[in-house]
Amino acid sequence: MSPDTSPDTSPDPSPDEGLAHAVLEIERHAAEAGWDQPARLFALVETAGLVAREPHLADNLGDAPLTPIEQEGLAPERPLEEQLTAITWPETVHGCAALVERVVLPPDVEAQVPDQSGLAAAYASEHPDRQEVRIVAAATRTGASYCALRLRAHDEDESVLTGPDLVPGLLTLVQATLDDHPDNRPVRPDRPEEPQR
Repeated sequence: MSPDTSPDTSPDPSPDEGLAHAVLEIERHAAEAGWDQPARLFALVETAGLVAREPHLADNLGDAPLTPIEQEGLAPERPLEEQLTAITWPETVHGCAALVERVVLPPDVEAQVPDQSGLAAAYASEHPDRQEVRIVAAATRTGASYCALRLRAHDEDESVLTGPDLVPGLLTLVQATLDDHPDNRPVRPDRPEEPQR
């Protein structure tokens, strides 16, 4: 898709109501803070259940079905993708959203990228055709997924690209954090106590 297009950024119909809305809320909140941000991770909890458990939050929450709650404790020196492999969630968490900034290259350049990760990062960051992009990728326990991508070169809300499977590799890692299989549950993140909006 060309970054010059103006896609509809309203939430698409989804079998998991509210996921697209939550992703766009996270992306626009991040956009307000500008670029060059560290990776961030969000628990997506059902708003009704959160209010039932924490009635004092009712006045601060909207009527969206899902509420994003930012998690603390990510190691900024480690890639988010690596940290996601060691994260699982309590049952009160309905979904998960990851936010990262990345440098991407055109497909016709990818064959020239060095195999070593350090060299690859340097190559990408110096390439004249590089694009900086902010990605929000989210999934739920029911298998729904949604993504939002904002190019730094087209930093307007109306230019945000959206869809259910724009970054399949990251979505796979996000979805795995919601896997209930015991072998995939080495670590639990901090219990989401209060939404950070």
